[in-house]
Amino acid sequence: MSASSRASAPPRVLTVAGSDSGGGAGIQADLKTMLALGVHGMSVLTAVTAQNSLGVQGAWELPVEAVRAQYRSVVDDIGVDAVKTGMLSSAELVETVAEFIGGTAVPSVVDPVGVSKHGDSLLAASALDSVRTKLLPVATVATPNLDEVAQLTGVEVESEDGMRRAAAAVLAYGPTWVLIKGGHLSGDAVDFLTDGSEEHWLRAPRFDNRHTHGTGCTLASAIASGLAKGQSVPEAVTAAKEYVTGAIAAGFALGGGIGPVDHGWRFGTGGA
Repeated sequence: MSASSRASAPPRVLTVAGSDSGGGAGIQADLKTMLALGVHGMSVLTAVTAQNSLGVQGAWELPVEAVRAQYRSVVDDIGVDAVKTGMLSSAELVETVAEFIGGTAVPSVVDPVGVSKHGDSLLAASALDSVRTKLLPVATVATPNLDEVAQLTGVEVESEDGMRRAAAAVLAYGPTWVLIKGGHLSGDAVDFLTDGSEEHWLRAPRFDNRHTHGTGCTLASAIASGLAKGQSVPEAVTAAKEYVTGAIAAGFALGGGIGPVDHGWRFGTGGA
């Protein structure tokens, strides 16, 4: 690659996550989000799932050697400006990826995926402690939803008042920032971003649309895209919230269950 063509390349974002064969979540959602937001998406596949709008019918973890080879292949040659993690199903995978991120001096967004939209478990119980002690400490931003907060910390959030307590419990494990996603609460879709001192409440209207598959993956990838562009964490999270809100509003039916958000909503694609 010549110097002139290298200079014109967009920011590079790497997703380390599982595959969703239905195309709504996982690395498929990540790469669609990255394309929509003007960055170059790259992927390290950690698991293959048989998945559709009705749920997860099967999941197969890739060997750690395969994950390690993918990561080194991409980072050592192409380089990276931000990393996003998703489905890391075992303690061994969590610890391997945490080691990679700790040795790569770029912002990282950790989406501690525990269960799918349909309630299917995507993280072994034995891996939870590795997430707490290895992965969260190297995260620039951690993006747990309320179920994942309860899984990781034991803190149950039933109203906005509990979100500060949840954030403090997650920050105790070491991420620089935490975004507590309050999408499971009633009322407006409220998220809470903090680093322990600075606080940001992000609100959006709640849409009467059940087709929200891939929301968490999409939000985390959008944050990573903003960070790769040089935005601050609050700027990246605010822009990501705006993007995912539009994607949820445009979510469309696909198959017989929960359809995906529309990653191309700004371009009039998807179900529009």
